Amino acid sequence: MVAKIAVFASGSGSNFQAIAESIERGELTANIGLVITDKPGAFVVTRAEKMGIPVLELAPKTFESKVAYEEKIIEVLQENNIEWVILAGYMRLVGETLLSAYENRIINIHPSLLPSFPGKDAIGQAMAHGVKITGVTVHFVDAGMDTGKIIAQGTVDVVEDDRAATESSIHKLEHELYTNTLQQLFKN
Repeated sequence: MVAKIAVFASGSGSNFQAIAESIERGELTANIGLVITDKPGAFVVTRAEKMGIPVLELAPKTFESKVAYEEKIIEVLQENNIEWVILAGYMRLVGETLLSAYENRIINIHPSLLPSFPGKDAIGQAMAHGVKITGVTVHFVDAGMDTGKIIAQGTVDVVEDDRAATESSIHKLEHELYTNTLQQLFKN
C-alpha cells in the first residue's frame, strides 16, 4: 500500500527533495500529494513545482488565528486524502487543531540528538556547547518543541570549528535516516 503524504517545509526544501527522489527510486513507498509552506515564495515551492507536485502557500499572518490557519490546512489535507504529515524544515509549532486531526501521523526530523538541543539552530547550539558528536532525530510531533516520542536517531562527528562541514554531514544523514525511517513506518 502506498502512503499518501503531505510535506510541510518553510525553507529550501532539501529534505523534501530527498524524500521525493527516494520515492522516484522506489526506496520509499509513498506519494507526495501536496507540499505546504508557511513561507510563500520559499525555494521548496520551486523544487515541488519542478517535480509537478501541487503546492499550497499559506501565510499564517493572513488568518485570524492559529486555529483558523490549521483548519484551512486540514480542509486541504482531507480534500487530497492525505494520510501522513511529514515536517521537513517546517519552522512552526504544530497546534492542537492539526495534532488532533492527525494524531500519531505527524513526523518531524530535527538536526540534533534529542532531547539535547531542541528548537532553532540545533547545530549552532551543539557546536557552542563543544560536543564531539551530534546527529539527527526522527520523532512523532506533539504539542511541545521537539518533545515527541523518538522513532530513530543517527550520529555524526562534529567537525571542530567547521560548521559547514558539520552541517553537510548532518544533511547527508537526514536524507538517509528520514526516508529509511518513513519507509519502516509506512510498512507497519
